[in-house]
Amino acid sequence: MSSETTPAETPFADRADDRDSAPQFVLPLVVRIERAEPPGHTDALETAARAVLSFLSDERVTEPEGEWAAAVAAWEDARIRKVVRRARGGEWRKAAELPGLTTTGKTAEVRVFPPIPLDGWPKELAKLQVSGTELSDETPPAPADPGTPVLWLNPELDMSTGKSMAQVGHAAQLAWWALDAHARTAWRAEGFPLAVRTPSDASAWAALTSAGLPLVRDAGFTEIAPGSCTVVADHPALRR
Repeated sequence: MSSETTPAETPFADRADDRDSAPQFVLPLVVRIERAEPPGHTDALETAARAVLSFLSDERVTEPEGEWAAAVAAWEDARIRKVVRRARGGEWRKAAELPGLTTTGKTAEVRVFPPIPLDGWPKELAKLQVSGTELSDETPPAPADPGTPVLWLNPELDMSTGKSMAQVGHAAQLAWWALDAHARTAWRAEGFPLAVRTPSDASAWAALTSAGLPLVRDAGFTEIAPGSCTVVADHPALRR
């Protein structure tokens, strides 16, 4: 199964037609998976979400003349696409030589690269595997600490680790867009603490989806049906 993920619904859903007609770009994410010591599933998801936030808040993106600002603006004017690929050994080292930003978790490393045209992948990334990225946790993750932003995965969907990484990246981005400047600054200063968890049952998920929080809807190009709700971004600052 492919872990290529297509756009999430955004607060600007009324611009759908404009986004579809604009040139399309993709945000590449590469996760390091060494055979001997693969990262844990939940840590890979959380690291991917923090990697997207670190990238979006980087001065090379936020400053008007920043190195990546124009590419990100073009990407955000179209559909918000993210593709997760995996690398190990020499593949990872070659990928790390390209401009980008690496975020490290407890066991995971994820590198985000500036947006590229859909058909404009550099050769170092184009040859990396996109399908079949599956990881596991040795033990179930503990409950999130009180006050920690949580990205809640739909308990009724079966998604690969790669697909889920892209989805939580979408959710983190929607949360970032929804926060005011003060909350963004505070979250960044704390190092973007967050947790990725799955609600206990369908009723808990239904409560989250009806709470007015940022909600990711997948286009359904891979793994799941079009319009599937995949992740809710629950940040304490969005519940005040």
